[in-house]
Amino acid sequence: MTYTDRTLTCVDCGAVFVHSAEDQEYYATKGFVSDPKRCPSCRAARRSMREAGEGSPGGRVPAGGPREYFAAVCSRCGNQAQVPFKPHMDRPVYCSDCFRIVHAQGA
Repeated sequence: MTYTDRTLTCVDCGAVFVHSAEDQEYYATKGFVSDPKRCPSCRAARRSMREAGEGSPGGRVPAGGPREYFAAVCSRCGNQAQVPFKPHMDRPVYCSDCFRIVHAQGA
């Protein structure tokens, strides 16, 4: 099957983001049948809330407390990203989608 980049709108923040052909192919290999509903930044924020225990029974927080995320611009695609480390100018930073692609190419 051939995939093409598609433009989607985030249900949380209303931002327009690209669901790349590579991501669509990855989603298909994982058996996902629907498009993502949230932009990468909102997905990272929701993931952070889950890790912090928000919305879980008892509101538990994992050992060490909630993880802090930092805003960054992806070195590959230029989209906004949330990363669990403080970015430095001397090293590339990737959004979760590009991180997957870059590391799959290096493997």
